[in-house]
Amino acid sequence: MHSPLISASDQRTAAATSAALINKARFWNRIARKYASDPIADLAGYERTLQRVQALLSTENEVLEIGCGTGSTALRLAPATRRLVATDVAEQMIAIACAKLASQPMPQLHFKVADADAPAAEQGAYDAVLAFNLLHLVTDLPQALSSAINALKPGGLLISKTPCLNEMNPLIPKLVLPLLRAIGKAPPVLCFDARQLQAAMTAQGLQILAVERHGSKGKDWRVFIVARKPNSPTLAA
Repeated sequence: MHSPLISASDQRTAAATSAALINKARFWNRIARKYASDPIADLAGYERTLQRVQALLSTENEVLEIGCGTGSTALRLAPATRRLVATDVAEQMIAIACAKLASQPMPQLHFKVADADAPAAEQGAYDAVLAFNLLHLVTDLPQALSSAINALKPGGLLISKTPCLNEMNPLIPKLVLPLLRAIGKAPPVLCFDARQLQAAMTAQGLQILAVERHGSKGKDWRVFIVARKPNSPTLAA
């Protein structure tokens, strides 16, 4: 039997997707060392988020973190889980994370390379999916949300903290970021506000449980959202 022919349109789409993945991984690989050494801008806000997430997890939970960067958050949260699989699109990020893990081994924590935009490798396997400082960086937000939802068990939680660039000074998303991208200092980003992000989640069938701001310095444009995958598929209709 012959395989069905792939249309020219599908070939172009696949090529564009592949190129986007390569460019995304290349950018984050290039800045991985600097990213690892940069201090956390709002440490108090970060600690508040960690405490909030730890309260939502238990040592009975199977957890997936997408866009884990160099693994600092995964290392903090792993003791609160039965198993935590932390992924990132950049091999260099994961290499740094694995080096950190080697220096403080945790049998329940595993790092691996994976793209948040790609279909979930383990469908229906996780009690929680974590996405911190990631959802504005994916190529396709509905696809990334769908992948995260597919990875969740019924009733599982998507726990996210996301910069909402449309809540910043308009000059930043409209002028500063395009200039930084032009000189290779910033990756492609999605611009939305918290309301639009919540709408994207509910469009995928998620039930919003909490919307919070954890920042300790002035206006906080990073929104923390806890959303639940319905126990029954009929609830998402």
